Amino acid sequence: MMTHFVKTLKTLAVCTLAVFAFSATAFADEITDYMDEALKFYKDGKFTEAVDSLNFAEQLIQQKKSAGLEAFLPEALKGWTAEKATNTAAGNAMMGGGISAERSYTKGDSSVKVNIVADSPLLQGVMMMMGNPMFAASDGGKVERIGGQKAVIKYNADNKNGDIKIVVANRFLVTVEGNGVTDADLKDYAKAIDYTKLATLP
Repeated sequence: MMTHFVKTLKTLAVCTLAVFAFSATAFADEITDYMDEALKFYKDGKFTEAVDSLNFAEQLIQQKKSAGLEAFLPEALKGWTAEKATNTAAGNAMMGGGISAERSYTKGDSSVKVNIVADSPLLQGVMMMMGNPMFAASDGGKVERIGGQKAVIKYNADNKNGDIKIVVANRFLVTVEGNGVTDADLKDYAKAIDYTKLATLP
């Protein structure tokens, strides 16, 4: 029990330092407060309360990391209007865990949504499919390079909808979806993301 608890504390400490390195401001005091609280509960033999405090500290760290992803969502391209970006820190029961950020864009009847997911175990399955061109082709897609990254593109010219999926640094899944759009619209939004900087996120 003690070994597992100390290991969990160390993991949270590493995550906290990573958030601090990424953010220009210090991480919220409440994160360290919950970590200190968890240690106190543990020393007092209140293991359930200790776990609850650790889980809450982890959730706050995930929320801060997901907010950082928003910076990589592109601004509205010329003639388009962007909605406010949103972020989510998913628990292990949702999407296999991980964090995500999303933003929607509109131009008349056309709409595009850009989503970035990080650190989700579900990425492994997506990467396996993307690594085999036969899978992409069987699903109506094709493989191209966008921003130096391998992308799987699916587009239906008759319905004017489609999506682009890009895996970055084996950690991030970028998805660009569009309705009432051209193939160029999708690619323009996919190209507007700084994949080099995204790949260096801790």
